[in-house]
Amino acid sequence: MARRVRNRQLAAKIVDAEEAAGLIGTGDNVGMSGFTGAGYPKEVPGALAKRVAAAHAEGRPMKVGLWTGASTAPELDGALAEVEGIDLRLPYQSDPVTREKINSGRMDYTDIHLSHVAQRVWQGVFGDLDVAVVEVSGITEDGRLIPSSSVGNNKTWLERADRVILEVNSWQSEHLEGMHDIYYGTALPPRREPIPITHPADRIGVPHLECPADKVIAVVETESPDRNTVFTPPDETSGRIAGHVLDFLDLEVRSGRLPRNLLPLQSGVGNVANAVLAGLQAGPFDGLTAYTEVIQDGMLQLIESGKLRMASATAFSLSPAAVDRFNRDAAAYRDKIVLRPQEISNHPEVVRRLGCLAMNGIVEADIYGNINSTHLMGSRIQNGIGGSGDFARNAYVSIFVTPSVAKGGAVSSIVPMVSHVDHTEHDVDVIVTEQGLADLRGLSPRRRAELIIERCAHPDFRPALRDYHDRAMESSFGRHTPHLLGEALSWHQRYLDEGTMRPA
Repeated sequence: MARRVRNRQLAAKIVDAEEAAGLIGTGDNVGMSGFTGAGYPKEVPGALAKRVAAAHAEGRPMKVGLWTGASTAPELDGALAEVEGIDLRLPYQSDPVTREKINSGRMDYTDIHLSHVAQRVWQGVFGDLDVAVVEVSGITEDGRLIPSSSVGNNKTWLERADRVILEVNSWQSEHLEGMHDIYYGTALPPRREPIPITHPADRIGVPHLECPADKVIAVVETESPDRNTVFTPPDETSGRIAGHVLDFLDLEVRSGRLPRNLLPLQSGVGNVANAVLAGLQAGPFDGLTAYTEVIQDGMLQLIESGKLRMASATAFSLSPAAVDRFNRDAAAYRDKIVLRPQEISNHPEVVRRLGCLAMNGIVEADIYGNINSTHLMGSRIQNGIGGSGDFARNAYVSIFVTPSVAKGGAVSSIVPMVSHVDHTEHDVDVIVTEQGLADLRGLSPRRRAELIIERCAHPDFRPALRDYHDRAMESSFGRHTPHLLGEALSWHQRYLDEGTMRPA
């Protein structure tokens, strides 16, 4: 471990996790590292959860505000949620215990675009940041911090926090050093300047995080793996969705709207997204690049095969097998992967300039192209909007993918009206299900509805959608985007009442 903590001043601050957790007080806002289960602190959150539980048992309720990059892991989110230790959570989560607390009203949650978090923290809208708990893979002799497998909001946490606790994780590959690009040129208006990125491979910052040594109140040594995501092999549904996307991209190339090596790829997290990446492996496109949030198994495989020349992201989200390959060969990836702060990886200005091809998953879409990517039945938060909005509104082509049905066929992913809107029809170019693909560009609302129903809806729900649209055309208040307001959300109500959206 001495090789990882090479600065004498910070080495003198090494303590155990319990002592470090004792430096966090009730009511503190705590910014923790972590993005999609990568690079989160492994020991201090659990020790803090034990401290919270003990305080509750003694009749001294203790809660903290918990801010991260995105989702983390059960030993962070889950542990603190289980003991009722979180007051306000932001900006994205995927932990089932946390989700239950939010939806039962026992935890406040702010869902926010990932590119906006750093700016909001600098503005002070969430209050002061009292403590940062940040995992790093090492500390250099002169006190610079070597980031680990995610960057997320770590730069902002280290800059804004009054006190800093570092976890130095020796499980992370030493060869991560040099893979990161930490840009210190952001500012609030009126001092803001353009982000000078014109290609995904551009490096505009430095490879280390900076933090004054006197701000660091504790250093904790760990040797623990990230929470790795196990991706299921592509099934027939995800394979068909991927096939439709690849056919669309090929048509765009043949039509002259895309170059043969496409444009920088952005892909959300999940099995369908991974299936699309797997399809690119066997597809006709070479010399690909990516400007995205996370590097998943499929993207790593594209790099290994030579199909993908360069990938820019803020974190990894890999299966255990892919993590083993990466850690073994991390040095070989350093000229092919750049990890950036999420305010840069998701920056709307850069996404628009590069012309990213955005592919993201959804909960449901309505017949006019509005997208719900966060809520079940309009009220229950699932995970959060994440970075999909950062990319969708600014992408060269914005693609949303989903199976056409859920819950064993009881729920249609194509509905008359979405029960919650995250992405309006104005930010949605293409919708894809295993049934087909609807290219909505240039179409009026009525033409979009016809195409989405015929191409994307499941055959079991298609007649009811046609019937709804036909009757709305005849008797709605207007004909531009016709709706039957008394009926538009009846499918969702039927599911809540009867357990199915299928009409009797």
